[in-house]
Amino acid sequence: MEEEVLNLIKLAQEGDEEATKILIEENSGLIWSIVRRFLNRGYDGEDLFQIGSIGLLKCIKKFDLSYEVKFSTYAVPMIMGEIKRFLRDDGIIKVSRTLKETATKAKYIKDLLTKQNNEEPTINEIANALGVEPQEVLLALDSDKDVESLYSTVYQNDGKSVYLIDKLENKGDSQENIVENIVLKDIIKGLEPREKQIINLRYYQDKTQSQVAKEIGVSQVQVSRIEKKILAKIREGFG
Repeated sequence: MEEEVLNLIKLAQEGDEEATKILIEENSGLIWSIVRRFLNRGYDGEDLFQIGSIGLLKCIKKFDLSYEVKFSTYAVPMIMGEIKRFLRDDGIIKVSRTLKETATKAKYIKDLLTKQNNEEPTINEIANALGVEPQEVLLALDSDKDVESLYSTVYQNDGKSVYLIDKLENKGDSQENIVENIVLKDIIKGLEPREKQIINLRYYQDKTQSQVAKEIGVSQVQVSRIEKKILAKIREGFG
């Protein structure tokens, strides 16, 4: 099946319109699974589907046949990014110049504090450095989000990095699961450093709450309380 997809992509990149049409039809379910996450924002689903299709076309054009990754996995962040850009730049979600400037400053401060302290700063620390409210930093950074890199780091511990692609390559994943994984990664990205550490230890390294508590130097009760808070954030994010 994947070999057939690669053959179609090759033909499409050579200008075969029929191959392109087949690829769009076969990936329509994938596009709709992403579109459903952006409904109820004042736009018709069919319109968003067309925007998603543009993202898929760009993906077909850019896809390197030597990639050791399923085409659908590669396509998800590009389709999602195309829809996000449309909503952000041309739709009802307008990003002001002030917000864009705040995002630029926030990223600069984030990099600066990371280098100074050897760890990623919290939203509150960035906000304090900029002299603005934390909510403004969150909104600015969210408005500046673009297509996720498949090789962006989800977690890094003891010199070992876990990349987004590692969490998406499971061949048993359905199209819905691929999208769910990317949304989950986006939610985790916004957690506080300690929260990320606990999620990493509990769900990526399969450690018990007691083991996590011992490793990070807190009580098991504290770990349980923080974990419940994290799961609530995740549920809200998927809400």
